[in-house]
Amino acid sequence: MVPAHHVFLNSSHLRGNLCRILNEAEVVTLTLYDSPRESFRLICSHFTTLQWICWLSPFIPMFINPNSYFSFIFSCLQSWDVFFRNANAGAPPGMAHQSPLSLAGLPQAQSLAGAQPNVEKLVEDHLAVQSLIRAYQIRGHHVAQLDPLGIMDADLDSHVPNDIITSSDKLGFYGLDESDLDKVFRLPTTTFIGGTETALPLREIIRRLEMAYCQHIGVEFMFINDLDQCQWIREKFEKPGVMQFTLEEKRTLLARMVRSTRFEEFLQRKWSSEKRFGLEGCESLIPALKTIIDKSSEKGVENVVMGMPHRGRLNVLANVIRKELEQIFCQFDSKLEAADEGSGDVKYHLGMYHRRINRVTDRNITLSLMANPSHLEAVDPVVQGKTKAEQFYCGDTEGHKVMSILMHGDAAFAGQGVVYETFHLSDLPSYSTHGTVHVVVNNQIGFTTDPRMARSSPYPTDVARVVNAPIFHVNADDPEAVVYVCNVAAEWRATFHKDVVVDLVCYRRLGHNEMDEPMFTQPLMYKQIKKQKGVMQKYGEKLIAEGVVTRQEYEEEIAKYDKICEEAHVRSKDEKILHIKHWLDSPWPGFFNLDGQPKSLTCPSTGLTEEELTHIGQVASSVPVEDFTIHGGLSRILKARGEMIKNRTVDWALGEYMAFGSLLKEGIHVRLSGQDVERGTFSHRHHVLHDQNVDKRVCIPMNHVAPNQAPYTVCNSSLSEYGVLGFELGFAMASPNALVLWEAQFGDFHNTAQCIIDQFICPGQAKWVRQNGIVLLLPHGMEGMGPEHSSARPERFLQMCNDDPDVLPSITEDFAIRQLHDCNWIVVNCSNPGNFFHVLRRQILAPFRKPLIVFTPKSLLRHPEARSNFDEMLPGTDFQRLIPDNGPVAQNPAGVKRIVFCTGKVYYELTKERKAHGMEDTVAIARMEQLSPFPFDLVKAESEKYPNADLVWCQEEHKNQGYYDYVKPRMRTTIDRAKPVWYAGRPPAAAPATGNKKAHLVELKNFLDTAFDLDAFKDQM
Repeated sequence: MVPAHHVFLNSSHLRGNLCRILNEAEVVTLTLYDSPRESFRLICSHFTTLQWICWLSPFIPMFINPNSYFSFIFSCLQSWDVFFRNANAGAPPGMAHQSPLSLAGLPQAQSLAGAQPNVEKLVEDHLAVQSLIRAYQIRGHHVAQLDPLGIMDADLDSHVPNDIITSSDKLGFYGLDESDLDKVFRLPTTTFIGGTETALPLREIIRRLEMAYCQHIGVEFMFINDLDQCQWIREKFEKPGVMQFTLEEKRTLLARMVRSTRFEEFLQRKWSSEKRFGLEGCESLIPALKTIIDKSSEKGVENVVMGMPHRGRLNVLANVIRKELEQIFCQFDSKLEAADEGSGDVKYHLGMYHRRINRVTDRNITLSLMANPSHLEAVDPVVQGKTKAEQFYCGDTEGHKVMSILMHGDAAFAGQGVVYETFHLSDLPSYSTHGTVHVVVNNQIGFTTDPRMARSSPYPTDVARVVNAPIFHVNADDPEAVVYVCNVAAEWRATFHKDVVVDLVCYRRLGHNEMDEPMFTQPLMYKQIKKQKGVMQKYGEKLIAEGVVTRQEYEEEIAKYDKICEEAHVRSKDEKILHIKHWLDSPWPGFFNLDGQPKSLTCPSTGLTEEELTHIGQVASSVPVEDFTIHGGLSRILKARGEMIKNRTVDWALGEYMAFGSLLKEGIHVRLSGQDVERGTFSHRHHVLHDQNVDKRVCIPMNHVAPNQAPYTVCNSSLSEYGVLGFELGFAMASPNALVLWEAQFGDFHNTAQCIIDQFICPGQAKWVRQNGIVLLLPHGMEGMGPEHSSARPERFLQMCNDDPDVLPSITEDFAIRQLHDCNWIVVNCSNPGNFFHVLRRQILAPFRKPLIVFTPKSLLRHPEARSNFDEMLPGTDFQRLIPDNGPVAQNPAGVKRIVFCTGKVYYELTKERKAHGMEDTVAIARMEQLSPFPFDLVKAESEKYPNADLVWCQEEHKNQGYYDYVKPRMRTTIDRAKPVWYAGRPPAAAPATGNKKAHLVELKNFLDTAFDLDAFKDQM
């Protein structure tokens, strides 16, 4: 290594250019100095890279006498000429150097002319060699032999870069020729190809560069802007002899290849007509993953969370996670009866959790493979969220104990935007998992789509460059290269705690699935594949030729594993019932009974004592840090909160604060994430206070509720919905004893995360017996803000609820809690902060976990009537699924002509309009706070209370949207279809709201008038 020297300059122009060259040479330290002559003397005498002296030459005349300048340059070049002559003759570097003459004894400038041509050629040749080395480091991967089939260019480009030496005529690019091949050149400090040697002949330099960068491994790393990281990678790939394996390591690798290959062949023999999305063509994935796990375990990792697509999943479950083979084989039995735990999913979507001993390191390791749908890459952020949660709960702040591995397909890695979103979470403080190892199974095809039609980038992995992740391309038919690369990847992650990508360039032997015919669309590729010898066979023959194993040992290894498979197949026939719980990827030890059922079907009161409410309210209205200056406007907000506490009332922000604070006090971790959630999109929350005088100094009062409280995490997210919601879903999977919430900036933005909602949150328990208590806060309300800031699309959530609209359930004492237990998720639209407080606390106090969808308000955040009294939140109080009308109508139910059912914000507009019409004793208004599960019992009681009233459902949403299509059939079932359920609301429309404020107000007036016009519904008959 060249030491970093101090360079003293007084020319800003020279200093700037010197910065550039020194930065490229990877040493820089600059300070001003008064003497130009002394500055130049120091440059020439201290620096030992000839390139710098020559590069600086044109700039020196600006501040040094020309005669002295040329004389001194000549002296320096003479010194270097002597140095290289001596070095080429074999003198060690320390003895080869000759100091230049002092300025006083310099020869005259005119003597430069005779020596200059030879010296210039010497300098140019050394600079050319340095450029050549750098070219291989930057572009060597473009000519690496990556395709096992030998027909494709992994970078989609057959062009060989001009600066890569593939033949002697390419030397001319650098001004060199064949006569230079045997010349010895000193190596720069930015390469390790010399090993312990500091100079090599050009021929040997080129050979070693080809071995490092142009064989079966292609390395992309020179875009990384960190010197230490670049040097680390160079050392791993450039040092001679780094890829060496012991006999035992080769035997282990062969055994793993046998298991990977024979597992697929066994399935193909037994179930040739079944889809399994086998691994044929990339069997080296199994030793690759096991190598990453082994090395990571050696570095201290105890828990690995994994996600992958369907290709190769059964093999990974069998040979990496080590799921019992009989449990896998019984999945192929068409006579197997399904248990009553849910709909289940296809076998190549299922996950697994297993704690076992790692035989290589003799340490315990927990492996979990996350279940996922066919939606490619959707599982990526879920894995990251679960990994972050596991790190959080075990206090692993740097990722030393818990890590994630993500597997990808090449087409999906390039094509699915959630990959980019997930990468951009990788280094955010509240989302970083401190490095993920990404393994791309690069089939060089996407179903039937050629990669040239599937991406615009050279490699499918180019998206990883945005976070400076090194990318290691490797020929998957070279198992030793694969294992070496995976070792390096695991070490990188353990050393730098940053993402890394392993690109396994392989092929897909049998098409997209075992039933597909790939010759339809890729005839030439599959003609070659049919000729291709399997990688296990090739590697076995290689080791036999090397004398590592005998052919008998090789065949015995195959026979041993075949016997294991056959015995497991026999045992699998004893299975009669399919239990999805055997495939659970996120168990919650101790939370359920042994049979997986809740320990009880009761929920305690969600109320709090007045002392607790007051204490939390005081924290919410204070700044619990000394010498902390907050914004003047925020001071007024906190003061107003304090006044509300004195008056025993809460608004929406305080209701949320009290729910969170009480749970934290009880030891429940609360995590709130989303865009701008720290302040709140509508400037109502203010959970993070910012010092107005000290940059980045913040205070989170919620973390000062109690001495031994659980931590509160509130974090603004990246501008992502898909990735962030997936992340929070994964976080909520890790533990049932946490309240995890994601808030959309506006409720309608959830549709960019629809895949997570549709594939994981809504059906997660049915498909994978995986309960989850995640909470979605979706701001919703028609307030004239246009079609993109109005509706959270409640109709979509209600359409996916699993209750039957045509069946009136048996109303028992535990009806409410049993409904919650049986539903797939809970949908609420609270009209007051007290009820919001209760539903958040119920989410944790219930003996099971269900996703909670909350349509939260906007204008109600500050509505003077949207307040709750402490009395509504004291012990003995609970969440009200339906809030009946306790006004004047309750005194004379028989005189009530109409009962209007509604939900959310429209209640306040209805009460205002009712008062204006003077109908407070003839029209009752009931608020349906919980829409799903539907409160059949309360709707029945409320409708029976008013025997002479007709029934109206009123909503501010359009008729084909909102709640009407959901509540109408259930209300009719409740009242046994004795009465019609009339509709008051906006007419059907394509867009969720108008963008014209005046039109909005006209629509509002029209449907409010309809709601209170007793003759309005005659035309609906």
